[in-house]
Amino acid sequence: MIDVVVLFFLLGVFARLVGSDLRLPEALYETLSIYLLLAIGLKGGLELSRQPLAELAPQMAACIALGFAIPFLLYPALRALRLGGVDAAALGAHYGSVSVVTFAVASATLTRAGVEHESHAALWVAVMEAPGIVAGILLARRAQRREAAAAGASIGGGWGALVHDVLFGKSVLLLVGGLAIGAFAGDAGVEPIRAVFVDPFKGVLALFLLELGLVAGARLADVRRFGPAVLAVGLIAPPLLAVLGALTGVALGLSTGGVAILATLAASASYIAAPTAMRVAVPQANAALSITAALGVTFPFNLVVGIPLYLELAKAIT
Repeated sequence: MIDVVVLFFLLGVFARLVGSDLRLPEALYETLSIYLLLAIGLKGGLELSRQPLAELAPQMAACIALGFAIPFLLYPALRALRLGGVDAAALGAHYGSVSVVTFAVASATLTRAGVEHESHAALWVAVMEAPGIVAGILLARRAQRREAAAAGASIGGGWGALVHDVLFGKSVLLLVGGLAIGAFAGDAGVEPIRAVFVDPFKGVLALFLLELGLVAGARLADVRRFGPAVLAVGLIAPPLLAVLGALTGVALGLSTGGVAILATLAASASYIAAPTAMRVAVPQANAALSITAALGVTFPFNLVVGIPLYLELAKAIT
């Protein structure tokens, strides 16, 4: 059975397809995104406060390596689909980074199915947000330098501003900030705000998914415009990357639920942090192509088909 929050997403897609005037105020959408990032960070920080950080170091290192490697693994395939070097790098960055909302839905799905997973999994989300973006930017810079060299020109740097935008952008800052607050305050410190940041989480997630359904429904026309390439990436890459994530989880000795979560994170694509960072770092890239693949194809696929599939994969290999 599909999780109830996914039905809210499908309602948003349906509303867009039938031309409904349903809209969420822009300010509410921004508020919901801030809430979700903070709430997920807080939950991870609480679990972090309950166990030694040294024991989690191998998991954090593996997640960072996984996120950094994905753009490099995808880049040759994206180039084979006749995407330009910069566009291939930017699209790879979206898949190297992660979708916080997809993680939230996967966690809710596991809870509903009675499958336990590592309660500090939000920490994996936080450490996987930036490495893929950094890798995508490195690939884009390399492609730009090759193109410039072929044209007999050169390009400048600007790495300081870029590092600042990646590490201190809204998504990473809120996730890491929530983690730090939860880890510092612990259960006793967070208890007074539990009724705001913990109990209403799934209801807020449902509202956010309703808005994302409206946005994704509006992107369906772009899928036709970009053609087979965006469909191939959006539908084929997630299951393949999920296998990589699941095998990483098995190597780390994670539970069945933990393997499913890591597979989901590897299969997800960022449509909040990555578009923002790539727009600043690589403005030459086709932003519409990346956001259409990430939000218009991969996000719905993961919510409806991918997450149940990754759970079955985790059960099979554990």
